[in-house]
Amino acid sequence: MKSGFISVVGRPNVGKSTLVNALVGQKVAITSSRPQTTRNTIRGVLNIEEPPAQFVFIDTPGLHKPKNALGERLNKLVYGSLAESDVNLFVLDATQKIGPGDRLIAERVAAAGTPVVVVVNKVDRAAPDQIGDQLTEAAVWDFAAYVPVSALKGDGLDRVLSELTPLLAEGPQFFPPDMKSDQPDELLAGEVVREKYLARLTEELPHSLAVVVDELTTRKNGTVYIAASVYVERDSQKGIVIGKGGSLLRTVGAAARRELETIFGADVFLDLRVKVERDWQRREQLLDRLGF
Repeated sequence: MKSGFISVVGRPNVGKSTLVNALVGQKVAITSSRPQTTRNTIRGVLNIEEPPAQFVFIDTPGLHKPKNALGERLNKLVYGSLAESDVNLFVLDATQKIGPGDRLIAERVAAAGTPVVVVVNKVDRAAPDQIGDQLTEAAVWDFAAYVPVSALKGDGLDRVLSELTPLLAEGPQFFPPDMKSDQPDELLAGEVVREKYLARLTEELPHSLAVVVDELTTRKNGTVYIAASVYVERDSQKGIVIGKGGSLLRTVGAAARRELETIFGADVFLDLRVKVERDWQRREQLLDRLGF
């Protein structure tokens, strides 16, 4: 069978996580309209029978100009994935003109020396002229293939797979056929909580938010108990994250619990605690402790 690791790279907010979820066929990465939603490299696995192949998609943080230690670490994750992948899937946003950030990524993926498939995403939101202009401008990079898609609508995904398949080598089955992601349950649970906050917070606060699962156990009655710490950088942010009378904390907790019960197929007891770790995005020791 053919198999391989495919890094999905691009600027922030071009739809990389939505694309990975669509290709895998289920949610393995959280999504948001916020830039820098993805903070880890998350693997999503797709198996197909004809021809036999296993695609291991690596969802990566958006490459950006870092403003702090966290941003520098996220960029290093992307560069590391480029070096280890067999094929790179470079995602552009059809609704945005190709800019310096896209050109920098094009240079990086070209330098990696592995085949590159360019995906022009969000074509459902773009005019035909916009899509044509992007494809024409990106063609100067002379990569292996260029595919317009709508990850949100599921359009063009078969074409992406048909372009990727011949670029993969014969290899082993890295993951069992029924496995969709290698993401630990603790990381997944923390990301689901963070996703619910991202949808409800404004300004810069989403970037100051981190969620770490301290405990995840299944009790004798079958209930999954999850204790998680929600970290912010300022005392004033703590009040916002909790909400008046605890309203936002309850709303987020209820939304996250419903999704986690679907994921785990069991009742979930979610215990959220909000904590302040000043300037955690800029402190290397704290980044280590928070799992970045």
